[in-house]
Amino acid sequence: MGLEVERKFLVRSDEWRTLGEAVLIRQGYLCDVPERVVRVRLSGARGWLTVKGINVGPSRLEFEYEIPAKDAADLLDAFCPQPVLEKQRTRVPHGGLTWEVDEFSGANAGLVVAEVEIPHPDHPLTLPGWVGTEVTGDPRYYNNQLHAHPFTGWATPSS
Repeated sequence: MGLEVERKFLVRSDEWRTLGEAVLIRQGYLCDVPERVVRVRLSGARGWLTVKGINVGPSRLEFEYEIPAKDAADLLDAFCPQPVLEKQRTRVPHGGLTWEVDEFSGANAGLVVAEVEIPHPDHPLTLPGWVGTEVTGDPRYYNNQLHAHPFTGWATPSS
């Protein structure tokens, strides 16, 4: 069993942009129910199939498997509700961890979040200066929710 422990924050400045290379990510959902999410992702030239369980604070069960990129693209096009989620991801090292900054496009344009996986929920975290408000546990910022309820349609987005 895999356990993902992740914290998520809004991004408040562009300082991160020069700290890594961006990769295009397209992702969609084969199953999206409260008990589980089954996601297909095409990240650059690599494909992934991921099953995630219910969030309990910053933790949840996660199982991720690499699949052929062509299979991921075909699954995204044939089986996932359209349009699929698109974002540019930049990996940025900071404080001994790798932060993933996601800049969304399409119906989620204008949203930039930073996520960091940590070894356990109480792991001390040094925040980069470009990180703002923590949104860990706010379901509006889960990728499957951004797919179903895009950021540009929110009445009053958080900042």
